[in-house]
Amino acid sequence: MRTYILKILRGTSQHQYWEEFELPFHPDANVISSLMEIQKNPINKLGKKTTPVVWEQGCLEEVCGSCSMLINGKPRQACTALIKDYTCHGSGTLTLAPFTKFPLIRDLQVDRSRLFEVLKKVHAWIFARGSYDNKEFGLKVSPELQESLYPLSTCMTCGCCSESCPQVSEKSKFIGPAAISQVRLFNSNPAGRLEKPIRLRAILDHEGISACGNAQNCVRVCPKKIPLTESIPLIAREATKQALKDFFGLPE
Repeated sequence: MRTYILKILRGTSQHQYWEEFELPFHPDANVISSLMEIQKNPINKLGKKTTPVVWEQGCLEEVCGSCSMLINGKPRQACTALIKDYTCHGSGTLTLAPFTKFPLIRDLQVDRSRLFEVLKKVHAWIFARGSYDNKEFGLKVSPELQESLYPLSTCMTCGCCSESCPQVSEKSKFIGPAAISQVRLFNSNPAGRLEKPIRLRAILDHEGISACGNAQNCVRVCPKKIPLTESIPLIAREATKQALKDFFGLPE
């Protein structure tokens, strides 16, 4: 039977090390199923029993964003990464490593709390109360607007865009491309426009839109193909308008 090597960067932030596992090749296997095989029988390539690999998973259909990791050095979702796409006819070595832009918990699992905190900062939700008369239906959204906003709504906060962004680091508090895209999504919604000034002010500081270096790595690695580089200049213009309104004391 053909086999391949899964080379995994393991450990905690205090000590990381590479460990290899030799697994039988199955045509339909993905990275998650391979990790599950190791979990059932954690024997490394040297034949030594070891601890099961730690990783995070959820939906297993590229919706929850939890199984993000570096696969052969590139950020993506492990649940849709097929082994056959990374090995030569079911043989060879495939490397797995945790994201580097988030605190490491253990092995392949990182703490993505930073992503959720910035969503709170930019009010990435619809505050429905007061947006319409409760006795009537909600505000209408045209089919055209729905179609344009749908790609933005598919963001799963996986962190791939932040991992690939050179502006995101331990020394930087840049909110990242995903949060900026979500500002566009909720500001474009008729009900979400009530908090548009709040969202724009949230990205006007040094951690926000001005920190973007326009590397455009984010749009290249986004699993959902979200047009992130379209949202960034659009929101930058809106934020500039908001800054001028605030400076001159103009009404919203």
